[in-house]
Amino acid sequence: MLKKVKLSEAVGMPLGHDVTKVVPGQFKGPAFRRGHIVRQEDIPELLSMGKEHIYIIEEEDNELHEEEAALRLARAVAGPEMKLGGPKEGRINIESAVLGLLRVNKDLLYEVNSVPDVVLATQHDYALCHPGTVVAGTKVIPLYVPETGVKDVEELCRQKGRVITVIPLKAKQVGVVITGSEVFKGRIKDKFGETMRRKVELLGSVVNHQAIVPDDEGLITRAVLDMRDRGSEVIFVCGGLSVDPDDVTVEAVAKTGARIVSYGAPVMPGAMFLFAMLGDIPILGAPAAVIFHDATIIDVILPRVLADQPVGRDDIIALGHGGLCLDCDGCAYPICPFSK
Repeated sequence: MLKKVKLSEAVGMPLGHDVTKVVPGQFKGPAFRRGHIVRQEDIPELLSMGKEHIYIIEEEDNELHEEEAALRLARAVAGPEMKLGGPKEGRINIESAVLGLLRVNKDLLYEVNSVPDVVLATQHDYALCHPGTVVAGTKVIPLYVPETGVKDVEELCRQKGRVITVIPLKAKQVGVVITGSEVFKGRIKDKFGETMRRKVELLGSVVNHQAIVPDDEGLITRAVLDMRDRGSEVIFVCGGLSVDPDDVTVEAVAKTGARIVSYGAPVMPGAMFLFAMLGDIPILGAPAAVIFHDATIIDVILPRVLADQPVGRDDIIALGHGGLCLDCDGCAYPICPFSK
């Protein structure tokens, strides 16, 4: 529990909590840390922060300080692919230690936050994480809490699993088939190849082979099967996905024997997206929007594929909520509402 002490009588006493200083528009953070021994020269600064009293801790059995409680909560919800930051103003950040995809058990998150005085905030489900990305933060509301609430969260996680998981992306061999007679015949310069290579390499995978073929159903079919035979674990087919009568990519993919999961997606840009499975090899049809916009449905689906997350028709339909890109100047994806 806490004992309130007049500041004028506090010299030589240890602070029971971080004391936060706020300078609007410039700074917000602890000016004095928990455990700091108050000195005479600290008094003017504390008074300028509006502190005429401080709290001294008188610990009781079965109570936890906010920092210890937050640390135990973080350990309960996080996994080995994450690391914990140090406590700051009673909060502990949970960071990804790997390049991966965040999965959030939203029902369990709700249960955890239903425990009195417990707070666990996360990024969105399916968020792309790099090493050092903060994926969640946890704390308790009062400075001291009964241990029972923390134990309740620990037991929930023991029984029902982790609230947050970061699934590492796998380094995969990616084949790229670029369709279009105008590109094949050199009438225009290809832009898909460089774009897809950049997206693939940023996620830790490599393009193992690339081919350009005309708008010919048989040749596209053969090129896709050739990518499979060359060991590609993911295959892109780029272009030829519009309603133009010369665009035959969807038909060509179907002729490979692949199962068409979805042609079309409630995501803009990228509505003409194709997703199919050739055995266990995902085929992603990249529409023309991919070369005109920084973020499209490809940026949403590719991380899931590299994390070996199943992508079904229902998953694609669900992308409609948040599937509208605002096409902002200076794209900040994935730090934006798109696809969330």
